[in-house]
Amino acid sequence: MRLYFLRHGKTKWNLESRYQGAGGDSPLLATSYDEIEQAAAYLDQVPFRHVFSSPIKRAFDTALGVMRRFDQNPMPGLTLLSQLEEFHLGQLEGMTFSEAKRQFPAQFNAFRNAPDQYEPGVIGGESFPELIKRMTPAIQTIVQSFSAPHDNVLVVSHGAALNAEINALLGIPLAHLRDRGGLSNTSTTVLETLDAGQSFRLIDWNNTSYLTGPRDQTDTI
Repeated sequence: MRLYFLRHGKTKWNLESRYQGAGGDSPLLATSYDEIEQAAAYLDQVPFRHVFSSPIKRAFDTALGVMRRFDQNPMPGLTLLSQLEEFHLGQLEGMTFSEAKRQFPAQFNAFRNAPDQYEPGVIGGESFPELIKRMTPAIQTIVQSFSAPHDNVLVVSHGAALNAEINALLGIPLAHLRDRGGLSNTSTTVLETLDAGQSFRLIDWNNTSYLTGPRDQTDTI
């Protein structure tokens, strides 16, 4: 079984380098709809049994945009799962990265570079273990529901959350969850499990080869 993890399209806050967690949202950029179509053309080559998405609008809009461009028969269904939401970021929500670095330097650095040292209590946020604890049961339920050979499932979610959860599924220690680098907007990462979710192996990481537009540092988290 393969799980295709798609990060949502780029938003206004992504472009402005603002923290955008579960408590904040901004609209997709006009150019993002073109990239969603390009992602759909790439993903349409894969026969999906089902699509799961975070209910936050930027992810939900991405999931719908991709599915509208599918030419699959039968068309996969769509389920929204709150467990697939982005990190809860507390006081960081809506701050620019430079503002957060100035006001909460320890949390800013740890969130980006040292997940095992991230202590979000002071900002009212969610820790890496807390996020993994809520996301992993959802992924395991998905795997158990679609565990036949050659089943494929699409999961649409958020950059920081997907980065943490995917690496956790691969057994990467907490201190090294960020070692592989970030995930770009509208990127696809693929995991495979041959034992009903007991273990996973990485097939593809942060694939943006199907996107034709220019990329910059604001695309990746």
